[in-house]
Amino acid sequence: MVLKNIPSSGEKKITENAKKIRAPIVTVAGHVDHGKTTLLDSIRGTCVASKEAGAITQKISFTFVPSSVVDERCLNVLNKFKIKLEVPGFLFIDTPGHAAFSNLRKIGGSLADLAILVIDINEGIKEQTRETIEILKSSKVPFIVALNKVDAISGWRKFSESLIENIEKQPDYVRKEFDKKLYSIIGAINCFGFDSDLFFRISKFEKQLALIPCSAKTKEGLPELMAMLAGLAQKFLKEKLSLGEEAKGTILEIKREKVTYAEAILYDGVLKKTDTLIIATLDKAIDTKIRALFNAVPLGKGFETANEVSAATGIRLQFPSEATEKLIPGMPFIVAKKTQDINVLKAEIQKEVNYAIQTSKEGIIAKADSLGSLEALLLLLKNAGFKIAKASIGNVTQSDVSLAKSFNEMNQVIVGFNVEGEVENQDKDIKIILNDVVYHIIEQLQGWSKERALEIERNKLQKLTWPAKIKIMRNCCFRQSKPAIFGARVEAGILKSGTLMMNAKGEEIDRVKGIQSENKSVDRVKTGKEVAISFSNVTFGRQIKEDECLYSSLNEQEFLGLKENKKYLNGDEISLLQEIAGIKRKQKATWGI
Repeated sequence: MVLKNIPSSGEKKITENAKKIRAPIVTVAGHVDHGKTTLLDSIRGTCVASKEAGAITQKISFTFVPSSVVDERCLNVLNKFKIKLEVPGFLFIDTPGHAAFSNLRKIGGSLADLAILVIDINEGIKEQTRETIEILKSSKVPFIVALNKVDAISGWRKFSESLIENIEKQPDYVRKEFDKKLYSIIGAINCFGFDSDLFFRISKFEKQLALIPCSAKTKEGLPELMAMLAGLAQKFLKEKLSLGEEAKGTILEIKREKVTYAEAILYDGVLKKTDTLIIATLDKAIDTKIRALFNAVPLGKGFETANEVSAATGIRLQFPSEATEKLIPGMPFIVAKKTQDINVLKAEIQKEVNYAIQTSKEGIIAKADSLGSLEALLLLLKNAGFKIAKASIGNVTQSDVSLAKSFNEMNQVIVGFNVEGEVENQDKDIKIILNDVVYHIIEQLQGWSKERALEIERNKLQKLTWPAKIKIMRNCCFRQSKPAIFGARVEAGILKSGTLMMNAKGEEIDRVKGIQSENKSVDRVKTGKEVAISFSNVTFGRQIKEDECLYSSLNEQEFLGLKENKKYLNGDEISLLQEIAGIKRKQKATWGI
C-alpha cells in the first residue's frame, strides 16, 4: 500500500532508514509433531515445547534471534560459504501445525519474508505439509526445508559439528537409508513443481529448493540452516528488507487477562508510543491511540516497556477499551501521520481486508479465528473446488445457521477452523463442520458433499414412478371388487403405493390403492416380496386374472428421468425398463434405452 502526503521534513529520515536492513520475518511451519517448536527451541536456546499441552504448540509465538547469536553459533559455516552477516537478526514466528497459520497476512501480501518448512525425514510429506506448501506457493513466500530428526535414522551418528562431514561419514547401510528417505521427499516435493536437493549441491538457489538435514535434539545441521537463511535473505531480499518510514504491522492475537492487550508483529518502520494507529476490522477500520508499548526481548525472554520500537520485532500493545473491543486477530495496522487524511487511510487498509476475503454469489459459509487463518482456509477450500458465499471471523452463530438455511441444498454447510459453535437446537438439514486441522475440514466437507448429492438425487428419483413388475398369484383373491384385493409377487423393480399399472398389452388397469406385507400396510415393496395389493376400480377375474403380469405404466417424462439416472438402477431394473419400453413402443416410437 502506497501512502501519500509524506512531509518533506521526513525525507532525510526515509533515506537513512532505507540504508538499514530490518530483520527478516521467518515462519516456521509444517505438520503436527514434526518438530517445529523443538527446532526453534534449539535455535533460541529455550525449552518451550515441553511446556505446551501434548508438546503441540497451541498459540503463535515470536522470537527475535539477534545477529550476535547467529554469528556466535554459525561462524564456521558462515565462513565456509563466504556469507557476511548483514541482517540484524531473524524474527521467527512459531506456528501451530495448522497450515493456515503459514498465511499470516500483512498489507500487500504475506507477513513472512522467508519460511522454514519442517519435515520429519522419517515420515516424509503429510497432509498438513501439503497444505503448507500450497499456501507458501500461493503466497509466493521463499522457503527452505528442514529435514528434521536425522538422528532417528537407524544407526545415524554425529561425528563432528559439520553436517556435510557427518553425512559423508555415515556407514554404507545408514547412508543408503538416508538417501532412500531423501529421494522419496525430493520426488514428493517435485509434484508441487519444485526442484529440490541438498543445500551444498545447489549452485543456483533461485531455481532450486534447499534441503537441510538437521536434528532439533542434537542441534546437528542448525548452523547450516541459519546460514542458508542469512545467505538467501541477503542475496534475494535486500530491497524488501530495507527499513521504510511508515510503521506497519499485524495483530497476531488478543489476550484478555487482567489487562487486555494485543500481541503483534511490527514488520516495517519505526513505531512510537505517541503514534495514532489505523487498524482494520471486519467492517470498518478504526483509529486509536496507544496506551502502552512493549518490545519483545531477544530469544523469547519476555517483553520490556518502550517508547519507540523498530521493525522487525514482536510487540505488545495496550489500547483504550473502546478500541480493544473491536480488535480481531490477523488484522493489519499502520501509523497515521499528522498530514494524512485518516479517513483515506481507513478506506485503504480496509480495502486490503476486503480483498483478502473474496466471496461468490453462492457457496458455503466459512469461519475462522483470524484473518490469516480465514484467508488460508478460503484458499484451500477453493483449491478443493468449493465456492464461498460468506466468510467471516469468529464462532459459528445462529445467524450463520439461518443464512445457510436460505442456500440451496448443496451449500447448506458451515465450516469452521479453530472456532466453536454457539448454536442451540441446530437445524438437522444444516451441516456444521468444526476442526482445528484444515485437511480434516476438507475431508469431512468432501464426504458430506458426496452424501448430500446422492441424497438429493435419490429424493428426486423418489418423486418418479419406479419401474415395477408384479405377477398375480393363483388362489390368492381375497376380495373381487370395491376394492379388489389379491396376492401378488414383485418380480422386478420396486412397487410403490399409487403407481398406475398396465397389462402386457399396454392397457392401463388402475392405480395401486394399498400394499400390505406381513399384515402391515407399507408404501413400497422390493423385488421378491409376496404382498396383498388392492385396486379400487377393477373386478378380479375381468380386468385382471391369475398368473397375469402387470407393469408400471410410465409416461415419457418418467421414463426419460429414469433413463438419465441409470446409475441408480440395478441390472434387473434396467432390463425391466427395456421390457416396459417394448410394451410402450407401439404408443411412443421414440422410446428406448
